[in-house]
Amino acid sequence: MIWFAGPQAWIALATLTLLEIVLGIDNIIFISILAGKLPKHRQQKARRIGLVIAMLTRIGLLFTLSWFMHLTKPLFTLFTTDISLRDVVLIVGGLFLLGKSTLEIHEKLEGVEGQATFSTGATFTGVIIQIALLDIVFSLDSVITAIGLVDQLSIMVIAIVIAVLFMLAFSKMVGEFVDRHPTIKMLALSFLLLIGLALIAEGFDVHIPKGYIYFAMAFSVFVEMLNLKLRGQRVEPIHLRKSYVQENQEGADY
Repeated sequence: MIWFAGPQAWIALATLTLLEIVLGIDNIIFISILAGKLPKHRQQKARRIGLVIAMLTRIGLLFTLSWFMHLTKPLFTLFTTDISLRDVVLIVGGLFLLGKSTLEIHEKLEGVEGQATFSTGATFTGVIIQIALLDIVFSLDSVITAIGLVDQLSIMVIAIVIAVLFMLAFSKMVGEFVDRHPTIKMLALSFLLLIGLALIAEGFDVHIPKGYIYFAMAFSVFVEMLNLKLRGQRVEPIHLRKSYVQENQEGADY
């Protein structure tokens, strides 16, 4: 835990935590919609269990992928570069982030509202099992982002825990803020494109210093904060399409 002494580690922790929170909004909506199919008095408990499952899933995947990062024995040569299992994971992870973020940007701007909405049985156990299974899919981009943005495993775990605790306490407020300012969500997805490119470069032994990535992201956020300040409430923002929508008005808030 010697990383506590370095300012760059604290910048990495803050950056990753904020990114995890913004990227986790869709996960909160998904959990809330599933929980909304339960009786009112059980919805809050299901939401909390769902977020805890999301946190444990991310940490489990994080340890698994971090173990792969130590497998550096060359498997084959590609374009004069020795490729190890670690490099394969980095390249595939980078391509996954590029594809996932591009598809999500398209869905948010030009997709069909509620196109991914599903039905489920209204039993408490059934809802929790479905949350657990789908959280594995939803956790991949979060975990790969952590690996691409931060070097220390302890920082990744702390960022994920802080993000989940924050969402447990302020999920409704964060969700409403992102709804009012959809460019925040678009910025987060564009950051995934940047991180995906960095992962692919790392897989081919081209190291991009993390400081450059932090600066690019921080400068983009700074410019967007100025935009929000200058624009105020004068302009109505566009409405991003939501893959998951509440099918009735008796469901949970997020």
